[in-house]
Amino acid sequence: MPRGWRHGSTWLYLVMLAASGVALIVSFILSADTLKLARNPDQLLGCDVNGIISCSDVAKSWQAEIVQFAGLSYPNAFFGIAAESVFVTIAVIGLARVKVPRWFALCTWLGSLAAFCYAYWLTSQSLFVIQALCPWCMLLMASTTIQFMAVSHATVTVQRLPGRRSPFYTYYRLNYDLMADILWIVVVIAIILVKDGDQIFAGLF
Repeated sequence: MPRGWRHGSTWLYLVMLAASGVALIVSFILSADTLKLARNPDQLLGCDVNGIISCSDVAKSWQAEIVQFAGLSYPNAFFGIAAESVFVTIAVIGLARVKVPRWFALCTWLGSLAAFCYAYWLTSQSLFVIQALCPWCMLLMASTTIQFMAVSHATVTVQRLPGRRSPFYTYYRLNYDLMADILWIVVVIAIILVKDGDQIFAGLF
């Protein structure tokens, strides 16, 4: 295993636990907001600041309830509660240093990848289609990003998938991941600011 506290199971699963915990709390808040709007569609939410920063606009879009069955639609936040509860549990298992099968570690990474892609799809829809940003959704995207980074790191350095000879092992051993993660976060923030920065700050100050 690569040396250093950054590559150890304690640090990585603590980061995963913190990120998943934040995502779980946000999912509960978004679920509560969804129920408020269901009772009163014209109600303004606490994070409705202006035309750009508006949780209501995002919550009322079809993208907020993409799963539909038997004439009913199910808010994304409800699935977020279920998914993040699982990730919190897995993080606790990791902190307890319980050895899990390779297939379980792989499924954990695939689940985290799915959550990561889904969060960024929703963010792209908010930015370029709905033309509104939900602060809680942005926090959910950020926590999902950190969660995915921690899970990916742990999958390679703790669970040792796909193996020591893989380029991913070298990627983490040489700490390239730290530079890539920081660059990714900077790029995402830059895209948001370039797209809507003037309107975001106009609504805050």
